[in-house]
Amino acid sequence: MNAQEILQKYADGERDFSRVTLVHVCLCNANLVGVHLDGADLILANLKGAALTEAHLEQAKLNQSNLADAKMIRACLIGAQMIDADLSGADLRGADLREANLSGAKLGGADLRNTRLEGTDLTGADLRGADLTGVNLQETDLLGADLTGAYIN
Repeated sequence: MNAQEILQKYADGERDFSRVTLVHVCLCNANLVGVHLDGADLILANLKGAALTEAHLEQAKLNQSNLADAKMIRACLIGAQMIDADLSGADLRGADLREANLSGAKLGGADLRNTRLEGTDLTGADLRGADLTGVNLQETDLLGADLTGAYIN
């Protein structure tokens, strides 16, 4: 499946694209609110500025993907692999990232208010200037993470 196919099917009302392979796909600024991409392979995908509010990305592979400035409010990313992904400036308010792997991810300036991060791997992640208000960091691995200027309350 390619970007045009997924956008056309989404426009036609389809929402379930679980386990689809979209490696290197470009879906910049795409409106995919409520999409189901559980277990999807989105490695190296470009989703910069995409609207992924309430999206289901459980167990998805988003390694080295560009999700900068994406709107992922209340998205489900339980167990997702987001190694070295760029989430700079992303809006992840209320998202569920439990047990996700975000090692090496760029989260500078990201809005993570009330995000679930229990058991998440954030080793070496860049969290400079991120808003972590209301976040439970229990069992979260922050080894080597840069929290300079991050707001934690």
